[in-house]
Amino acid sequence: MICQKFCVALLHWEFIYLITAFNLAYPITPWRFKLSCMPPNTTYDFLLPTGISKNTSNVNEHYEAVVEAKFNSSSTYFSNLSSKTTFHCCLWSEEDKNCSVHADDMEGKAFVATVNSLVFQQIGANWNIQCWTKEDLELFICYMESLFKNPFKAYDLKVHLLYVLPEVLEESLPVPQKGSFLTVQCNCSVRDSCECHVPVPTAKLNHTLLMYFKITSGGVIFQSPMMSVQPINVVKPDPPLGLHMEITDTGNLKISWSSPTLVPFQLQYQVKYSENSSTNMRKADEIVSATSLLVDSVLPGSSYEVQVRGRRLDGPGLWSDWSAPLIFTTQDVIYFPPKILTSVGSNVSFHCIYKNENKIVSSKKIIWWMNLAEKIPQSQYHVVGDHVSKVTFRSLKATKPRGKFTYDAIYCCNEHECHHRYAELYVIDVNINISCETDGYLTQMTCRWSTNAIQSLVGSTLQLRYHRSSLYCSDVPSIHPISESKDCHLQRDGFYECVFQPIFLLSGYTMWIRINHSLGSLDSPPTCVVPDSVVKPLPPSSVKVEITVKIGLLKISWEKPVFPENNLKFQIRYGLSGKEVQWKMYEVHDAKSNSASVLVPDLCAVYAVQVRCKRLDGLGYWSNWSSPAYTVVTDIKVPTRGPEVWRIINEDTTKKERNVTLLWKPLMKNDSLCSVRKYVVKHHTSRNGTWSEDVGNHTQFTFLWTEQAHSVTVLAVNSIGASFVNFNLTFSWPMSKVNTVQSLSAYPLNSSCVFLSWKLSPSDYSLMYFITEWKILNEDSETKWLRIPSSFKKYYIHDHFIPIEKYQFSLYPVFMEGVGKPKIINSFTPDDIEKRQNDAGLYVIVPIIISSSILLLGTLLISHQRMKKMFWEDVPNPKNCSWAQGLNFQKVPFSIFFNPKYIRLHLNAICLI
Repeated sequence: MICQKFCVALLHWEFIYLITAFNLAYPITPWRFKLSCMPPNTTYDFLLPTGISKNTSNVNEHYEAVVEAKFNSSSTYFSNLSSKTTFHCCLWSEEDKNCSVHADDMEGKAFVATVNSLVFQQIGANWNIQCWTKEDLELFICYMESLFKNPFKAYDLKVHLLYVLPEVLEESLPVPQKGSFLTVQCNCSVRDSCECHVPVPTAKLNHTLLMYFKITSGGVIFQSPMMSVQPINVVKPDPPLGLHMEITDTGNLKISWSSPTLVPFQLQYQVKYSENSSTNMRKADEIVSATSLLVDSVLPGSSYEVQVRGRRLDGPGLWSDWSAPLIFTTQDVIYFPPKILTSVGSNVSFHCIYKNENKIVSSKKIIWWMNLAEKIPQSQYHVVGDHVSKVTFRSLKATKPRGKFTYDAIYCCNEHECHHRYAELYVIDVNINISCETDGYLTQMTCRWSTNAIQSLVGSTLQLRYHRSSLYCSDVPSIHPISESKDCHLQRDGFYECVFQPIFLLSGYTMWIRINHSLGSLDSPPTCVVPDSVVKPLPPSSVKVEITVKIGLLKISWEKPVFPENNLKFQIRYGLSGKEVQWKMYEVHDAKSNSASVLVPDLCAVYAVQVRCKRLDGLGYWSNWSSPAYTVVTDIKVPTRGPEVWRIINEDTTKKERNVTLLWKPLMKNDSLCSVRKYVVKHHTSRNGTWSEDVGNHTQFTFLWTEQAHSVTVLAVNSIGASFVNFNLTFSWPMSKVNTVQSLSAYPLNSSCVFLSWKLSPSDYSLMYFITEWKILNEDSETKWLRIPSSFKKYYIHDHFIPIEKYQFSLYPVFMEGVGKPKIINSFTPDDIEKRQNDAGLYVIVPIIISSSILLLGTLLISHQRMKKMFWEDVPNPKNCSWAQGLNFQKVPFSIFFNPKYIRLHLNAICLI
């Protein structure tokens, strides 16, 4: 019964608490505040003895001592807990110490806690509380801890946070119902500190959050007053990132950092640093809105320690935690910057402060060296201050690697010595050629670039960046501040390849290669590409080729590709088909044409033909070559001429008959155009008239010569017709006795060539040409022959001649009226043989004489040197030999050593050497 009445009273109290607390909610500030629950008629000052200041640390020490004493003295009263004490709980802070205690009216009771513990009845309870919103703006955190350590060692501490976050943002809100409060259990550690997490939607960061604490310790329940806060006003950022220190070009120390990435507003920063050097010590604390701070008067050999924290710049908020401390120590020689990465053709400068034996060297006495091998001219020096020297390099060339060193070492020295520390200069040639081409379907653009010309820099990465303009390119491409990166892949040929898909044909793509390195980044000169201007069309299709009949031209036809729609020019390459085609080029600039005819020398060969195309205005690339097309060898025209004809006459004296065997050589393709189906022998006699005989593909034909004169003509026939130009051969009994060749000489030049010469007597007949025959005597060997023009008086026969064999040479004059009497010789010309034998002997003797002369001259020179050495070793001392006094042996001519008088003196002299 007593328990039920207590519970009803407790619920009635909580209801009254909620109604009154809504209007009296304590506004949470961006700094720490305190929750104090004290007995009636007691103020906070009762905890502070005389002489103790009202600061938290002193309160903690005193409060801890008082509680420990109360626990020790009240341990006997825990068995009797019948007495009840009403506690008043309030919130206060160091900035606002007004912790008023309400009367026992309806509002005052809202802040009352009933406590049976004798300890609490005497001293009360106090907590430090701080609440903030995390940087990600998704979590609201409250942290609370006791003002003293372990006040209730025998009791457990449990804390719950009850809160409500309205759905709407209004100045006047309805009173929240008791059931609308949500409860979160706080995580309490063994050190009596607790942390409570409340999730806050991003959309409600500006809404008012109402909350209060329920604290249970040792069976005692405390309940805080109602508190209110807007989560956006208590944001606690994360500590600044990337704290870094470096020496600037002006010799100052630059402290820089980066802002936390999730903060939705601008921050201000507090920087605290300390400097420690042999001549100076200082500490400083500055607040800045930028992410960097310059510290002047930096000296060599100094040490700096820095920490940074941040807070909202405009509006309330909490300071973040301090960043981890960073220590930076300057060396005895300060280079700023210590390393420079730059491109070819640029200008850079190094600064230096030199400390020698605890004394800073004057900048006027500083000398600069490169690689300790090249003194830099003083014209490149500049005095920046009393102790800061500057050297400038202009129009730099690419650094040449020296072994494992890929940089130039820049040394700052005084007049007498150089410190071992140096600055590093990296100069890289960033002229990278980017070439792009759009495919024939106009769907993608492929860009390629190579790094072969770039000096490799360890730790660097390459990236293609681009910016797309809406239409075309500017006259002078420039690197745009807004750009995108493109993934490129290394190919087997050493080129990087990037594909843009989809593409905008008329947009301008400005591209450059960015070299990223820890020392900085470099950009290659930008290039701008319009995809429509770099199209590589598809190759022409349906390529056909043939040799035109009767005209004899190489005719090529093709079909134009569908894309691009621009006018195109075409290029044809053709050549004789084979393993290695020797191509010839032919261009067609008529955009409407889809065929071309080319004059070729050989109409009977197989030609390979390919076609490619390109925009007529010159933009873009040539397409790939089409698949090769080949001609088929067919007859183009009638043969240009008939075969050359000769004969062999076999005479039967008994029957007084002569059998004539006609001989001819097969026509080559360039004469037959392009094949010979058959040969036809055409006869003409005065008595029997004219008739023809088909001999097929044979190259000889025998007939009986019975009449006084008999003319024959051999015609070559192909699929087009018979040859128009032919050789006629007339056999005449009277003409066979006409002797016009007076003499014939044959001179063998070598085993493969014989020189023929002849003389003719005057004749009234019309000479057409000569026929010469040759064969080996005394053997039934083949007779070889050839036709010689009538204007020739000498001729070179090329064949394989055996020197030990005898040859017969014959020369026949061929007239219009018939074949004349031949001139026949059965050996080479004797005079020529003897002359050649004599010449051969001369050719053998002369080299022998020349070789012997050279050998003899070499022997004399060697003997000369040996004799001089031998005689000089035996040169007497002029002081000991009377005959040698006054004689300069170094100027004695070599001929004196062969003088008998000198030899005799030399052999007979007795000298002390």
